[in-house]
Amino acid sequence: MTLTRTTGRVSIFAVQGLTRVGAHPAELLRQILHIGWLSLPVVGLTALFTGAALALQIHSGGERFQASDVVPAIVAIGMARELGPVLGGLMVAARVASSIAAELGTMRVTEQVDALVTLSTDPVGWLVSPRLWAAILSLPVLVGVGDVIGIMGGWLIGVNALGFNSVTYLSNSWAYLEGWDVVSGLIKGGFFGFVVALSGCWFGMNAGNGAAGVGRATTNAVVAASVGILAANFVLTGLFF
Repeated sequence: MTLTRTTGRVSIFAVQGLTRVGAHPAELLRQILHIGWLSLPVVGLTALFTGAALALQIHSGGERFQASDVVPAIVAIGMARELGPVLGGLMVAARVASSIAAELGTMRVTEQVDALVTLSTDPVGWLVSPRLWAAILSLPVLVGVGDVIGIMGGWLIGVNALGFNSVTYLSNSWAYLEGWDVVSGLIKGGFFGFVVALSGCWFGMNAGNGAAGVGRATTNAVVAASVGILAANFVLTGLFF
């Protein structure tokens, strides 16, 4: 019964967050800057090293079956379909979900949220909606950039360490990469952004009293966002493929 009640409350909270847009558009832009632009370095570095490591692993395994030539194609498809969205989402979850939960949790325990209610201002529309929509809009862009950087990471290793010809590597990556591979990853990014922001906002707005309550909210937000991304990835992969 508790699980059902919590699921219902979170669902209502999510719907309200998506529909009660009450903040000034400048707040949405500020959140896009915070969630999207400032997350680009960590997402880019993660994608770069992931693409490079993936190329090394695929080349090592492919040599056992005389199939090392598939490195460019598998790196490109793997980054676009799976690793780009999932790892990008997890990096943003670690950075953004904790930040949102800490910020809103602090506002909750210092009664700033109650002050908004006193001023006849909807706290969900003012605090939650901009963060939800900013994450939904930002994550697909981050995933797309991460895909490109990850493929370039594989290209750097392929050309400089594995003996691939640069033009051949890039042409093989492009030849085997289909449009749906990219689009499905971008769609996943939008869902993952929703999961990240919803986790941070929910636990932040329901934080317990004191510093300990804010700390628990921050930890729970990151855990919930990470598990939610992995679960959503499984469901979406089953639907897409």
